[in-house]
Amino acid sequence: MDPASITPNRLFTDLAYLWPVMSPPEEYAEEAECWRILLREKFAPGRPHVLELGVGGGHNLSHLTEEVDATAVDISTEMLRHSISLNPGVKHLVGDMRRVRLGRNYHAVLIHDAISCMTTPRDLAAVFTTAAAHLKSGGLLLASPDYFAETLTLPRTECQTHTRGDIELTYVEYTYDPDPSDTMIEVIFTYFIRSGDSLQIEHDRIQAGVFPKPTWRRLMQTAGFDYSERTFHLRHWEYPYTILVGTLR
Repeated sequence: MDPASITPNRLFTDLAYLWPVMSPPEEYAEEAECWRILLREKFAPGRPHVLELGVGGGHNLSHLTEEVDATAVDISTEMLRHSISLNPGVKHLVGDMRRVRLGRNYHAVLIHDAISCMTTPRDLAAVFTTAAAHLKSGGLLLASPDYFAETLTLPRTECQTHTRGDIELTYVEYTYDPDPSDTMIEVIFTYFIRSGDSLQIEHDRIQAGVFPKPTWRRLMQTAGFDYSERTFHLRHWEYPYTILVGTLR
């Protein structure tokens, strides 16, 4: 099968119903604790107002809502439906993280792994400009890319099975670099979806950005942030878990 023949980004459209099965909210608890630590260090004992760009299904945010007042933005209406159900006290808005402007400032802007959907330095810079536009001086930006060029080894494969309700999902994920001269990689998914006696097989293709750490640092600094990193060691992660921290000057 030619990868170009696979309809892209179905996980964010017609296959979005699989997301809570594929990546259950409870699996984010340990990861979210890292975000909670950084927010507490900056804002405790207060209750900060935060904006999450690219909230997706809201799984990471669901572990933080007891300590923050949140607004959530995502470009996918299908994904936002999941987050609205999971995080009913959060204001949700449809928007593109590269261009959205809400006309107010927050204590912190959070960008979970959706930051990896940016495949060019121009798009990545636009996201940081958006973050800066929604923060006062001294405000906090937290971002968590899936990949760094220095540590990513390709190709790589992953296969997992999850069950939720009456759906059993097995997915095979293949990540490769079709053009090493650019900053984009592709992830090909095959989903085996069982419900009762039926088996449905679907394919998906998602593009992601991979940048070296100096690029992240340079673009965040250009957008007006002082740059630092915090690294955590999680039980089920192959690499150290890194959150990029920006403080708006």
